[in-house]
Amino acid sequence: MLLICSPLKKTVTLNENALIDRQHLQRDGGGVGLLSVAFPIINDATITSINRRNFLKAAGISLALPQLASLDHYLRAAPAKSGMKMVCVGNSFGMYPGKFFPKETGPDYTLPKLLRPLEQHRRDFTVFSNLDHGIKGGHFAVHSFLSGVKTEEAKSMPEGNISIDQRAAEHVGSSSRFPSLTIGSDTGLHGGCRMCWTRSGARVPPITSPKDLFHKLFIDRDAASRTHDEEQVRLRGSILDAVYGEAKSLRKHLDGHDRDKLEEYFTSVRDVEKKLQQDKNWLSVPKPKVDYPEPKYKGIVEDLPALYDLIVLALQTNSTRIATLEIASKDFDTGFLGLKAGYHKLSHHGKKPKNIRDLLVIEKYQMQQLARFFDKLKAVSDDDEKGSLFDQTMILSGSGMGNGNAHTNSDLPILLAGAGFRHGEHKSYSRSQQVPLSNLYLSMLQRFGVETDFFSKSSGTLSGLDFA
Repeated sequence: MLLICSPLKKTVTLNENALIDRQHLQRDGGGVGLLSVAFPIINDATITSINRRNFLKAAGISLALPQLASLDHYLRAAPAKSGMKMVCVGNSFGMYPGKFFPKETGPDYTLPKLLRPLEQHRRDFTVFSNLDHGIKGGHFAVHSFLSGVKTEEAKSMPEGNISIDQRAAEHVGSSSRFPSLTIGSDTGLHGGCRMCWTRSGARVPPITSPKDLFHKLFIDRDAASRTHDEEQVRLRGSILDAVYGEAKSLRKHLDGHDRDKLEEYFTSVRDVEKKLQQDKNWLSVPKPKVDYPEPKYKGIVEDLPALYDLIVLALQTNSTRIATLEIASKDFDTGFLGLKAGYHKLSHHGKKPKNIRDLLVIEKYQMQQLARFFDKLKAVSDDDEKGSLFDQTMILSGSGMGNGNAHTNSDLPILLAGAGFRHGEHKSYSRSQQVPLSNLYLSMLQRFGVETDFFSKSSGTLSGLDFA
């Protein structure tokens, strides 16, 4: 049975032959937030509608609408406005465990070598031990860092292998020009950065250079190009309507297995539909102007400061509220740091002292740039909220690799900063209890404003993580 939910209806109607009346939806707000999901057959014919908010909450679905003041009386069920931001930083090879994890727990731990660049911020971040996703696979499991689910396991999960950034981006919707920014390399491990995943299981391709990111954020296209973009959006919308209609008419002729495959297709179509609507909403809105020189591509190592600067500017101008940065291997020129061996090779150090020393040079550089990023966020006041941009941003740093030398995906190097949490500690969880890293992600999503009580393989929110 197909369920169609208009964003301006308080109830949803169950109807086997329900069709999408696009003209009606366009009159009622352009179809933003349109939801179409598979629903089990209900034998009780007297049940014709259910409360929309309760259904969405039970399904773990939250779709954000743009702020429309004239429609406030229709949208009382929407989440309250929040200025919270999210930045997730990851790398392919983890951190050397002996120099990342403190030996002591609580607030009075001694900073290990890889955390010393963050010393002046130590009261504003938390280090976690013994958190992971409970999966194996070495380099192939690294790509589950932000999702907690390997791609081959996605079909068995209620939300597939959607990553935390994309789950938060669904909540943001078109309230920012870019629901999320994915930044990284397209030539890294297994064909490029693979940290971010949509609900339908599609990899979110990264923006690969600071110049491209700068143009995406701050350079307006000329009038002819904008007209062309508008025509392309209309054309893609027409094609989408035609393909969607044909697929829906085919549905009644399919058996159970093929219907399941068609539902996967519908999910992908809805991803495209939301992207088209977001493009349409922002085509006529000028991009912000910033006092920052256009950067050139020099390679991920030398470009790290510029990439972090652009993320700060993107958050400051509300161009986005969510950004991810993945540091991969092939584009990581260790020569810039005075090293000869490559990043991947050094991660397999074989416990050789020189290899470990060189690996620590790479990892310390990453932590130095993270500390600089914290400095930049703290230097920017948040005009819409009290405090600095840092106070309104949750920053997750880590990796899907626990020990690069041993190819293990347990005890991941996880650090969380900002967002008004009570920080300043090293929190270590019992390995026997196997606390999922997804519990931390659920706490982050709730803090971000997403109304959900699960994410990936979570068993609840993370105990001991409190607000300041």
